[in-house]
Amino acid sequence: MLHLTHISKSYAAQPVLDDVSCLINPGEHVGLIGVNGCGKTTLLRIIAGSEAPDRGSVSVRASLGYLPQGTPPDETRTLGAFVRAGIAGLDAARARVETLAAQLAHNSSAEELAAYGQAVAQFEALGGYAVEQRVEEILAGLGLGAPLETPLAELSGGQRARAGLARLLLAAPALLLLDEPTNHLDIAALEWLERFIAEYRGAAIIVSHDWAFLDATVTRILELDDQTHRLAEYAGNYSAYVEAKAQARAKQFAAWQDQQDEIARLQNAARHMRGLAKFRKGGKADGGDKFAKGFFADRSLETTRRAKQIEARIERLLTEDKLDKPARTYEMKLDFGALPRGGQIVVALADLGFAFGERWVFRHADLTLRHGERIALIGPNGSGKTTLLRVIAGELVPREGSVHIGANVRLGYLAQDHAPLDPNVTPLALVRALAPLDETQARHFLHYFLFTGDKVFTRIAALSYGERARLMLARLVVLGVNCLLLDEPINHLDIPSRARFTAALDGFPGAILIATHDRAFIDQFAAGIWMPHAGTLRRFTDRLEASAR
Repeated sequence: MLHLTHISKSYAAQPVLDDVSCLINPGEHVGLIGVNGCGKTTLLRIIAGSEAPDRGSVSVRASLGYLPQGTPPDETRTLGAFVRAGIAGLDAARARVETLAAQLAHNSSAEELAAYGQAVAQFEALGGYAVEQRVEEILAGLGLGAPLETPLAELSGGQRARAGLARLLLAAPALLLLDEPTNHLDIAALEWLERFIAEYRGAAIIVSHDWAFLDATVTRILELDDQTHRLAEYAGNYSAYVEAKAQARAKQFAAWQDQQDEIARLQNAARHMRGLAKFRKGGKADGGDKFAKGFFADRSLETTRRAKQIEARIERLLTEDKLDKPARTYEMKLDFGALPRGGQIVVALADLGFAFGERWVFRHADLTLRHGERIALIGPNGSGKTTLLRVIAGELVPREGSVHIGANVRLGYLAQDHAPLDPNVTPLALVRALAPLDETQARHFLHYFLFTGDKVFTRIAALSYGERARLMLARLVVLGVNCLLLDEPINHLDIPSRARFTAALDGFPGAILIATHDRAFIDQFAAGIWMPHAGTLRRFTDRLEASAR
């Protein structure tokens, strides 16, 4: 179905893909993983034909559908027309059927009837009127309940992203290319998409940083290594991959340690031989006994020869037969440092309400965030999570009630769209503008967030989504905040960085209110749940209790 042969791609002499080859069979579901910026999106674009490789070839012997990251552009079509356009010619075929049906009311000649019959057959071959029901089912499953007549331009970025996914799922190509399909989905929609993909008869290549989603949808993992720029293959889902990687790393480390022990043993033996040869030559052959002199001289030459053989073996172990020490896992290394302590009550909502025009988002919210608490803010898309964070951060003014911020509390708000980042600024310039650091100190600080080498001089506009997310976290850390308001902060982080991010937040001494749809993260991290419910905001013990409501 899909055959990649020796694909290579570079940007400005920087290799991204190097001699990449793989085969995807019909119906196979494959997860494509790797650290942020390693080239996963580039590989998908090459498969989709929207980018050309420098070398190598792509053979696709099936219909193909590609869902890129980001959102479809604003356009004049309605939501329904945009989604139906996934089936090429469907709307035109329906329009012809309806036009010919109207003409039959005035002229029912044999020619007109034949043309109408052909038009109906073509329309039904494309799915017919049943497509409308499929469109509504897919949009409902993805949590996009806007009327089909809604202009696409009136939808939010997240809604347009889901519309793009719905359009692709409706088309049902033989090969799906999905680049971060879960980024704009709430938990209910995510679980629906899991079921859809698991039952999908076509093949799929899925780029995702959602561990649970990959476990539920793929049967093979392709890992794109950011050092070799090549693919490594693992059977099974993501959990099986993690186990296989751990076993391989343990085996590699054991072999490396055995070799280090062998080198040390041989080095000691060579030193002993050299010392013994020197002793025999200098210590025993200086007397007047000619026999002893000849005997020890011969033994000295033999000992030196053996020492040279051992040293030659050591040289081979250090060069030709050298085993590399397993590299450390490439993860974020957050260090929040010493932060000022705020009051016990960090944020208090008192009869809080907010409305857009006449539409109330929530009312009568009475909740308290205390020092050190970790609260996950969950709920369907459009239910008011981002609105609440913006109200607490002071970006929106409540319609009723109040938000009280505790004494000495310094809020740090990470927006979902990374809006505060100037696209023309580099990471190095951003950090130095926020803190009195020289270049060496700033580069050392950015190293904690995986910005190394010339990456600190890259304009923000050229950074990947995941790199921008890491830079926003660096911005909050350098500002010394003691209360984090985080709106989907891990959407674009790779799985190892998500795990490290969770560990870093565990060490954060302040309070955290985080909006997220990552189920594994919520279950591991959150000590409580805030969720829009029955027109207000309520607190729940955990995700299971919240979902039961």
